[in-house]
Amino acid sequence: MASEKVETVIAGNYVEMEREESDAQTSAKSKLSTFLWHGGSAYDAWFSCASNQVAQVLLTLPYSFSQLGLLSGILFQLFYGLMGSWTAYLISLLYVEYRTRKEREKVDFRNHVIQWFEVLDGLLGKHWRNVGLFFNCTFLLFGSVIQLIACASNIYYINDNLDKRTWTYIFGACCATTVFIPSFHNYRIWSFLGLIMTTYTAWYLTIASLIHGQVEGVKHSGPSTMVLYFTGATNILYTFGGHAVTVEIMHAMWKPQKFKLIYLMATLYVLTLTLPSASAVYWAFGDNLLTHSNALAMLPKTRFRDTAVVLMLIHQFITFGFACTPLYFVWEKFIQMHETKSMVKRALARLPVVIPIWFLAIIFPFFGPINSTVGSLLVSFTVYIIPALAHMVTFASASARENAVEKPPSFLGGWAGSYTMNIFVVVWVLIVGFGFGGWASMLNFINQVNTFGLFTKCYQCPPHKA
Repeated sequence: MASEKVETVIAGNYVEMEREESDAQTSAKSKLSTFLWHGGSAYDAWFSCASNQVAQVLLTLPYSFSQLGLLSGILFQLFYGLMGSWTAYLISLLYVEYRTRKEREKVDFRNHVIQWFEVLDGLLGKHWRNVGLFFNCTFLLFGSVIQLIACASNIYYINDNLDKRTWTYIFGACCATTVFIPSFHNYRIWSFLGLIMTTYTAWYLTIASLIHGQVEGVKHSGPSTMVLYFTGATNILYTFGGHAVTVEIMHAMWKPQKFKLIYLMATLYVLTLTLPSASAVYWAFGDNLLTHSNALAMLPKTRFRDTAVVLMLIHQFITFGFACTPLYFVWEKFIQMHETKSMVKRALARLPVVIPIWFLAIIFPFFGPINSTVGSLLVSFTVYIIPALAHMVTFASASARENAVEKPPSFLGGWAGSYTMNIFVVVWVLIVGFGFGGWASMLNFINQVNTFGLFTKCYQCPPHKA
């Protein structure tokens, strides 16, 4: 029996080793728990990717359209959606390569979640690991910060008795409860519900904007300046750069090799939400969005808008967990608590991770501009440049290409085609995303600091409510 299992692993039939339970012996209660809680199928991965990808950025895309103009906004969404799907595919290839090599060495991942920096370490060495760890952790840190800012920004449109900073304190405490969610296995029901929530919100924005009609004297002057143009472009770069948690989602799958096209399928669905909603809101409100980075601020208060706000609040809690869980894993490994089976001990050990996130959300409450800044400075490397470079270096030698577990498909041009695409990704993102995007986003971000100040109590609130 043991020898059969070893042969299975060597053959590359990836066996999820975190849970090995007999279905015949499970009770009705545990079956219900498994149905709601323990997800590891390709469908679970699709829901996780689609739910995690759009999140609160759905509310800032109309703001980006006002900076870019309608045509550029649509083209950048399609372009970065495909580019993001390509680099997610590269990450999946590298994960499969790393895990296969380790399992052939009989490494046991029973109580260990593989992460992106470990893939880089195993394939390319400690220097790649350190660079990957820095960019990934910093991105996830600010990704979590953005979710807290979004929570405060949204709830304010239902209850403005408290300022946004006070709401940030409250939601920081609420989001801290994610320390009790063990791993990405346990997001099954949350991912499913999260996608329903963003789907409702996207179509609410679309329909409500069309019913509202264009405001009097509406203007669509974008793009008006290079700073605004590249700031909007990097927000879209950020939108389709949500796969910093790709490795953790893959590791939660029973058969990670099925991940190949999942991110592309998730992106195609997300485009059916983002393109209509951003286009409709921009059509209705035009340049007014330049000073309203949250699209919900433009629409009148109704029970449908309040429903969208509540659903996005719940979804942002879920997305906070998605962004923060990999940070929990890194912290657990650093303090040697990752393989501890007691969830209570692990939860207590995770709490210090939430504190700096909470603090940063209070310092920089700039909903919208912070997305572009994170996109240009962090997502550009974490999600696009590093995976493309890592794939090229890993398979640089002829022997590595010959022995690769997963080879590039022939319809993409094989290895030559994949190297061509990788070089294009690196050059484009380095120049346009990091270079021009970083310049524009930082200028815009600094302008927000100069205009509103750090620790501002109520960012972009109406003057009489500030």
